[in-house]
Amino acid sequence: MATARLDIRLDEQIKAKAEKASALLGLKSLTEYIVKIMDEDASNVISEHEQMTLEDNRFDQFIIACEKTSAPNNALLDAVKFTEQSGIK
Repeated sequence: MATARLDIRLDEQIKAKAEKASALLGLKSLTEYIVKIMDEDASNVISEHEQMTLEDNRFDQFIIACEKTSAPNNALLDAVKFTEQSGIK
């Protein structure tokens, strides 16, 4: 059961289009349509920012580069320290 609430103001034309789209999809309410669209779009945006797709040859090059790495330099160690202190995850 949903417990969070979101209040928005929007243009009447946008609302009318959304209501029509909701009806055409056979959804019970405008709220159901908005929740569906928000969930789908949020999932897509998160996926685009948290995933990376590489061609096979690029992945192989990446693995080779990872295997050839040496100890981290001071700049990288400073960056790690900064992110930990900033709470960045």
